[in-house]
Amino acid sequence: MKVPLAALAEDHGFSGVVLVTRGAEVLVERAFGYAHIGYGVENTVDTRFAIASGTKGFTALVVVGLVAEGRLALSTTAREVLGDDLPLIDDRVTVEHLLTHTSGIGDYCDEEADPPPPPTPLLATSADYLAALDGYPQVSPPGTGFRYHNGAFAVLGLIAERIAGIPFADLVRIRVTEPAGMADTAFLRSDALPARTATGYLEDGRTNVFSLPVAGFADGGIYSSAPDFRKFWPALLGGRILPREWVDRMLRPHAERYGLGFWLPRPGLVHLNGGDHGVTFWSTHEPASGLTATLISNNHRGGGPLLRWLDEFFTKA
Repeated sequence: MKVPLAALAEDHGFSGVVLVTRGAEVLVERAFGYAHIGYGVENTVDTRFAIASGTKGFTALVVVGLVAEGRLALSTTAREVLGDDLPLIDDRVTVEHLLTHTSGIGDYCDEEADPPPPPTPLLATSADYLAALDGYPQVSPPGTGFRYHNGAFAVLGLIAERIAGIPFADLVRIRVTEPAGMADTAFLRSDALPARTATGYLEDGRTNVFSLPVAGFADGGIYSSAPDFRKFWPALLGGRILPREWVDRMLRPHAERYGLGFWLPRPGLVHLNGGDHGVTFWSTHEPASGLTATLISNNHRGGGPLLRWLDEFFTKA
């Protein structure tokens, strides 16, 4: 028998939101914990949270949208767009390599490094990210292996800005969130969060404001809500963000259960996730049934057993 969600959340010390829907039907809709502990502000179902690398799916949609319009190609090299910037990136690295984590470039935020990289809280503009990305030598030849990569998506953000001629945050708004009706999704400054937005908390009880960039970019850090992801997946699959033929191409496996910016954990499922200091995000959609399950958390404990509980919705016979 399935353990009740509330009991799991209490035992785990979970703070955040869980939302499960199938089409118009709401199966689970619960909020736990506090958006701001000091002021006693409780999380609600429509609270906005940072979603870390969940942002990468939006970046991929922006970039592939430019490809679909003929303004860029999957075979375009980073060097063609970057010119003399980031000279340590191999001249053979293409947009497709960057999208599929097979570029082999050095990563300014390498999650597999030992020790892990220090926090980078002062990043706020694309110029800041460009400077942070510089100085990392190529690790392996492009196209020779999958290695999850934050820096590659930050490079994609720079490429998209230069091709489109407008800031990356505006590209995401115009090309992804507005067409999908995601009114609560935007790049926010972590040091100036508006109302109805959760502050992240570390294990020692401090906020994560000194552990994350001031403002996110193409590799992570946008803020969103669980209800907005209920809107996102149907908009994506319905062709409201990109033509359906390009969506289908993005959701075909390219490397290691990964498409173009999206995880493909099992046949018939598409998934985005993210994790950072005081941030956990997980959203899975099953196009055949219309089932969507989203968890967003703002404390160090993350999802833990709640994620396993949610995954059972997709493994029932």
